[in-house]
Amino acid sequence: MSSRRPNILWICTDQQRYDTLGCHGNDFVRTPHLDSLTAGGVHFARAFCQSPVCTPSRASFLTGRYPRTTRCRQNGQSIPPDEMLVTRQLADAGYTCGLAGKLHLSPCHPQVTPGSERRISDGYDEFHWSHHPRPGDWPTNEYFHWLRERGQSGETSPSPLSRHILSGVPAEHHQTTWCAQQAINFIEAHEDSDNPWLFSVNIFDPHHDFDPPSEYLQRYLDILDEIPLPNWQAGELADKPPWQAIDHVAAYNSPGYFPFAEMSERDHRLLTAAYWAMVDLIDEQVGRMLAALEGTGQLEDTLVIFMSDHGEMLGDHGIYLKGPYFYEPAIHVPLIISQPGTIAGGVCEDLSELVDLAPTLLEAAGEPVWPGTQGRSLWPLLTGQGEPAAPRQDVYCEYYNAMPWHGSPGPHLTMLRTETHKLVVAHGLAEGELYDLQVDPRETHNRWQDPAYASVRMELLQRLCDRMAWTVDPLPLREGQW
Repeated sequence: MSSRRPNILWICTDQQRYDTLGCHGNDFVRTPHLDSLTAGGVHFARAFCQSPVCTPSRASFLTGRYPRTTRCRQNGQSIPPDEMLVTRQLADAGYTCGLAGKLHLSPCHPQVTPGSERRISDGYDEFHWSHHPRPGDWPTNEYFHWLRERGQSGETSPSPLSRHILSGVPAEHHQTTWCAQQAINFIEAHEDSDNPWLFSVNIFDPHHDFDPPSEYLQRYLDILDEIPLPNWQAGELADKPPWQAIDHVAAYNSPGYFPFAEMSERDHRLLTAAYWAMVDLIDEQVGRMLAALEGTGQLEDTLVIFMSDHGEMLGDHGIYLKGPYFYEPAIHVPLIISQPGTIAGGVCEDLSELVDLAPTLLEAAGEPVWPGTQGRSLWPLLTGQGEPAAPRQDVYCEYYNAMPWHGSPGPHLTMLRTETHKLVVAHGLAEGELYDLQVDPRETHNRWQDPAYASVRMELLQRLCDRMAWTVDPLPLREGQW
């Protein structure tokens, strides 16, 4: 075990669901580097984000606080300037911090922020910002500076296979590749440095649009008929909240935008293939970054995290993309934490929350946990040093009008998931969802109104109420007895 404070390579993809890795049982994808990462680390098989939407999830895991506590509950909101990011704390403790790709803790719409994303004191000394790879939105998008140097436009093109996917730029010019290259440059620059560092690799993929490089999609075309169709049963939305039926007609209530019912089985399979192909490219670039760590002699000194901010419905339950729902594909995310020689390889089946990452990194660095933190450190579990916290008995998620909605106000939802059940409450609407995950792991049958589940619902409502109460901000600290 290394005696120095670890470097931290923090790889966060966008909208990647849990079942996209070989180590999660997917036999179609090619993820050898991510699968091998588990050999020198812990694969958290049941890790959950705290919101199914980008900004509130990112604000949560970067602070170790729940979305309603950070006051950053929605896409399009700005994180308050007094929130403390773990990267700021590590920078104050002597870490050199860098980022490539997306941050998304503030509005990122070119009509609102024509320059770039507003930042608070986030601790990043090196900041290579590229919110998304779509060309022309921001002149400060560094990915496009890189493309121009190569004589490339970054333009995608319609796919002849389906109108719901695009033909992406070649792998060597892809934003995923650019993010990885910035990380490699940073890693190599610190080869002889005694100072610890952190680098956030915030890849936009496999977020929609579904636009992998054509060469990565090609191998799936030969096995297209073997790709499973989405988890969907006709009529299953009849007893579920109305916004799910709206997004079934068209994602984000936008006419013609991934209209599930109008899409053919071939369309559905091609979308899944394109999504997986994007994951394959991510894995390849992870391999390049790991090779850079090994080549510079920094592998055993570096804590590597691989995760995603939230999932993707990918047609399950008749819905694409994300929104006001807490199905497993939307909130169950990959999470691997590795450091050969420090962390023993293994699989953790405990329920885990991304809110625990910030205190984990601080303990790994030998730093005190910020008093506003609500998560709890996983470091004792990872290393066997100290007394690990008791396993979580449930996980908690929030959705507070987190995306633009056709009505006002949008849905306000909270969720509690235990080992055996999942409860979702639609606040103010007397609606909700209840799934018995033991007999219905695919979450098809809503038992919210089922008299046979009345006592289960009451118990879960009480537990959810407790979890909501415990999200109260620990700050400001009490200074005296009275």
